Amino acid sequence: MTAGHLQIVVCAAGPAPDVTTLINTAHQRSWTTAVTATPHATSFLDMPAIEELTGTPVRSDYRASPGVRRSLPAADALVIAPATYNSINKIALGLADNYAMTTIAELIGRHVPTVIVPFVNTALATRHPYRRAVASLRDEGVHLLLGPDHDWEPHPPGTGNDRRLTFPWTTAFHAAAALAEKAQPQK
Repeated sequence: MTAGHLQIVVCAAGPAPDVTTLINTAHQRSWTTAVTATPHATSFLDMPAIEELTGTPVRSDYRASPGVRRSLPAADALVIAPATYNSINKIALGLADNYAMTTIAELIGRHVPTVIVPFVNTALATRHPYRRAVASLRDEGVHLLLGPDHDWEPHPPGTGNDRRLTFPWTTAFHAAAALAEKAQPQK
């Protein structure tokens, strides 16, 4: 797929301020982008800079008034990055307790090709709820950039800042674009 629309959902984790890397990668390949942030992620982001870059407001809450239409284009792919322990568990359970989680639940339900890039530490990653969530999402067809095949693993507790610079933003875009390409109807 040479061009499309990438919906990005950012969670409150260390790499969040660098989401512009993902946006720029998508734009270099003629994709449009829009960003939705979890409520806590908004404090991690330079909202005006992202809005200028994407040309759309960063959404973190439901519409301010009834009857106002959503102005975002239909998503060809969804990237959730960085995805926190909490958000991954919520997504797997289908919890939609904020605008970002509702957006994710709906787009996965519409079978929009979805890539999640976890940013969790090894202590959290060993928990049964997290392992079940990862397995459940994969069973549902969600692509998680996680494990030796993706060269992205949970980090030891307290080392998140060191991992921020190696966060796989570009890999996430390429995975989402490849999934979108596969999902296109054959001509």
